Amino acid sequence: MESQENGGDEFPCRITLNIPFPSARLATAALRALRVDAELSPLVSRGLSSSSPGSSTLLVQYAATTNRMLRVAVNGFFESLRVIIGVMEELDLDVVDKVVSEGVVKEGFEWAEWEEGLRGVQGVVSMKKGNS
Repeated sequence: MESQENGGDEFPCRITLNIPFPSARLATAALRALRVDAELSPLVSRGLSSSSPGSSTLLVQYAATTNRMLRVAVNGFFESLRVIIGVMEELDLDVVDKVVSEGVVKEGFEWAEWEEGLRGVQGVVSMKKGNS
């Protein structure tokens, strides 16, 4: 988390998240699903995008008036992300099963790296099939 003390900055508390997905298609699907829900609090600003066209990384930028508001917003975001990834795991079997069985996403990106990024997220025990 980064906190900046700028007298005129409306949202001094900021965080940027880079969330890797196994493919650009899944990153785009997550982006489209997350964009539907607007940020509810006027004390928080959120930006969602791909890190670059055709990228498999989702770029999320949050800014808030206080660290507490930032924490609450990011926790809510991760809860939504967990649901989206769960749906992908259940319904997008051709992609997710291949990733789980082979252990490699693409171009040397290891499954363990992808799962590591989700460790500690509330409610995420393991993304591998068969571990609930």
